[in-house]
Amino acid sequence: MSLDRKLSQVLGRFQEIEGLMATGKLASDEFTKLSKEYSELTPLAAVIRAFKAAQKEYADLEAIMNDATADKEMRAMAEEEYFRLKEELPALEKKIHLALLPKDAADAKNAILEIRAGTGGDEAALFAADLFDMYKRYAASKGWQFEVMEFSQSDLGGIKQAIIEVTGRDVFARLKFESGVHRVQRVPATEAQGRVHTSAATVAVLPEAEEVDIVINDADLRIDVMRAGGAGGQHVNKTESAVRITHLPTNTVVVQQDEKSQHKNKARAMKILRSRLYEVQRQKLADERSANRKEQVGSGDRSERIRTYNFPQGRVTDHRVNVTLYKIDRVMSGECLDEIIDPLISSDQAEKLAEMSW
Repeated sequence: MSLDRKLSQVLGRFQEIEGLMATGKLASDEFTKLSKEYSELTPLAAVIRAFKAAQKEYADLEAIMNDATADKEMRAMAEEEYFRLKEELPALEKKIHLALLPKDAADAKNAILEIRAGTGGDEAALFAADLFDMYKRYAASKGWQFEVMEFSQSDLGGIKQAIIEVTGRDVFARLKFESGVHRVQRVPATEAQGRVHTSAATVAVLPEAEEVDIVINDADLRIDVMRAGGAGGQHVNKTESAVRITHLPTNTVVVQQDEKSQHKNKARAMKILRSRLYEVQRQKLADERSANRKEQVGSGDRSERIRTYNFPQGRVTDHRVNVTLYKIDRVMSGECLDEIIDPLISSDQAEKLAEMSW
């Protein structure tokens, strides 16, 4: 389908919805459904109309420039506007292409962020804690909520594992590119010889699934309750509040014990399980749709190293887009994380645009 035909199709549908909503004869559920579609199409329709108006003006100006009978001063003015529009039209067209890209339905969702210490022992756990702090500050800068669902600390104050629910506007759209292995190169505090060590932590970002996104049959679950493990406290010894849920068809296991209430632990475990199964479902669909191309950035193999944090050189390098920033402190504070995420989003969009045929 040509781009012009696609744009006419979009505008036609937009005008059709406008007409239907103006009749006042729609049932409430139909009106709600059309209102949602209308809201989604409104910004795209505005860009298309601006593009079409610019195209018409461009053609009109060209006609004036080629009109030998036109006033010389008018032709000069037309020429000036003509070249201005000639520079603006490609940008407008690109904006339309981006707006027409298939949307990831999960982008607007909240996210379950999982951080785990990888290879490197105590240093890996300390680095996992640094990543935890980085994402916490980044979330605060975005006005997102950052709720810890599970937190397992190492002896030296690092993190063995942390699971966090991040809620807010377009959380998954930005955090999904953080999935993968994060490698750190630095001199550990425990290193007497001053040697640089390499260790790693893994990050998984899952879209938070709602019940309507994925159906889990009770018959597919095995739910075990047990006494919570951990340091001290009467609650640890007396109450069977910890919950382990096993999804039998996939053998996916989730354990929650941070809350004193068995009910709350079960609810949290189900939220994590639902999100993990939803991500598996999304990945399967992505594989089917993308069989002949590279996996979408951020949704591929999490065993692959995606970023290196080199403290002696003060640099952070993202290996997927070859971006290197020599301001590691500001990245770790969350202040400059967007300077890595934005190029990843642009790269992902460029990859999708290359596949589109107009």
